[in-house]
Amino acid sequence: MMESKEFIALWKTQNAKIDEVIAVNQALLERLTHQKAKNALRGLSNLKKAGIVSFVLYLLFLGYGLQYGLRHYSSDWNYFMVAVMAITLINIKGLADYIKHLNWVRAVNYDGSVVQIQQQLSKLKLSIVDHVKVMSLQFPFFTTFYLSSSWFPQNAGLFYVIFQIVLTGSFAYLPYWLFKTPNSELLNKKWFSSMIAGSGGKSVIKAINFYKELEGFKTAL
Repeated sequence: MMESKEFIALWKTQNAKIDEVIAVNQALLERLTHQKAKNALRGLSNLKKAGIVSFVLYLLFLGYGLQYGLRHYSSDWNYFMVAVMAITLINIKGLADYIKHLNWVRAVNYDGSVVQIQQQLSKLKLSIVDHVKVMSLQFPFFTTFYLSSSWFPQNAGLFYVIFQIVLTGSFAYLPYWLFKTPNSELLNKKWFSSMIAGSGGKSVIKAINFYKELEGFKTAL
């Protein structure tokens, strides 16, 4: 009877030690994962900072174009003015997105639960996807800013009118298709993954995968 009690006590002691080792390993894994995620998002943070500067410079350039168009305005400039104003508005939204994303990266709470961090990263990833969709809205306007109201469409010729309609329509279809396609389907396409990589999506997905690996290790333990 005594041996049985001693055996049970020894078993409980060993079991407690195993639980302690598992807890220590989990804590070490979490710490390592946090560090890997921070390193991945540090690249994203630098990308957003550089992007903000680029957006500001590009908006200054577009602003100069608008100012020039207004100072030398004539009805021939209608296509140019509409195109540049639309591109400017879209890029203002792009700049706001980059500032928002940079703030979100800085706000990731690594002292919180893994679930909370995953939610923050997923929110950031979806916002980057939406950003790419919005930025695609400017594509059709790049095919119209050079047109002149004095010759298009009345003096352009049937062939060129058809060509212009097909060209602008093709560039307009892309954002339409992006907005109507579910994000889950888009993210499975390599070419779209390349598009969001330019806006930092690759870094966020990498950080998300680190936490997925952590969950897998926890399950194995």
